[in-house]
Amino acid sequence: MEYILKNLEGGILRIQLNRPEKRNALTLDMYTAIAELLEAAQVKPEIRVVLVHASGEHFSAGNDLQDFLDHPPGSGESPQRRMMNALRLLDKPLVGAVRGAAIGSGATMLTYFDFVYAGQSGKFQYPFINLALVPEFGTSFSLPDQVGYLRAAEIILLGHPFDASQALSMGLATKVLPDAEVLATADKIAQELAQKPLAALKASKQLLRRQVRPRVDQATQDELMEFSERVRSADAREALTAFFEKRSPRFNSGETV
Repeated sequence: MEYILKNLEGGILRIQLNRPEKRNALTLDMYTAIAELLEAAQVKPEIRVVLVHASGEHFSAGNDLQDFLDHPPGSGESPQRRMMNALRLLDKPLVGAVRGAAIGSGATMLTYFDFVYAGQSGKFQYPFINLALVPEFGTSFSLPDQVGYLRAAEIILLGHPFDASQALSMGLATKVLPDAEVLATADKIAQELAQKPLAALKASKQLLRRQVRPRVDQATQDELMEFSERVRSADAREALTAFFEKRSPRFNSGETV
């Protein structure tokens, strides 16, 4: 089964996460496949817009935790970092259609999108603290920048899920729609964008992002150093073990190794 599907038509590259039986949890191979498609989209003139959506009832539950446990990312290159870099560097419009869960990296990636159309079933979560981890890929800057410090602190330090209407009110979603209308609406916007002058679209996106990008880059570097230490900590091992054993974690007292 192909876990990442693609279709290019009318200048729109449609990328579909296709692992519905696992709530579209992302493996290393899936990260790599998405990165390759985005890198190609950046340079191919026939691609004018990228639309990302998913099979089944959920957008993405984030990392496949078994895959993550077997291959924890370090402070250097990784498939996760390659995909996020490709999202960050894409200067063509990026449209997302989100239903159900958008958790962890499934939520993080959306901070790089230009349009996020969410279904009423949408459930967003940045659960890093619950896994004894820290924010990733620039969200320690981008979330406070988008929603304000107090809301960002609630999202990151508590790790609670929040629904699509809350995402909309905080500026993390463009519009909330009935689930059945999400993909069609996102596709309609992608088609409209594909008819715009590409050079002006790219220049406009670059201008909109020019102040944010360097600060996201710096936050990403800082996070990677901390994340690579946290992911190998005793608390993180306990959090992941508890997840697989279906019990509440018993955290120690800040032990790091």
